[in-house]
Amino acid sequence: MNKKQLEEQMIENYKREEHMMILVFAQWCINHDLDPSVLYHAAYPDQPNNAALQQALDLTVSKEEAGEVADGTVLGVLSLFGNEELAFIVTQEINKRNKRNR
Repeated sequence: MNKKQLEEQMIENYKREEHMMILVFAQWCINHDLDPSVLYHAAYPDQPNNAALQQALDLTVSKEEAGEVADGTVLGVLSLFGNEELAFIVTQEINKRNKRNR
């Protein structure tokens, strides 16, 4: 494998992992009756619609069909990919939910 092929493979791996991060975020939102697009736009108001998020939404399942996505998991994957703004919005939603459940 030459250098160019290795670079291309690394880019493809990153894209796959990034799509998995987006899917985890979207499913977490669905599981908690939140709209992933609304949260995304709250974090990134100047960005247009995110095509990868729209693709991930097509892959989500109802919260009844989905497995649990722990709060720590979604925050971890968002941080891993440098989505600190979105992690902040997710943290706000977690805090709201915790206050309602008290």
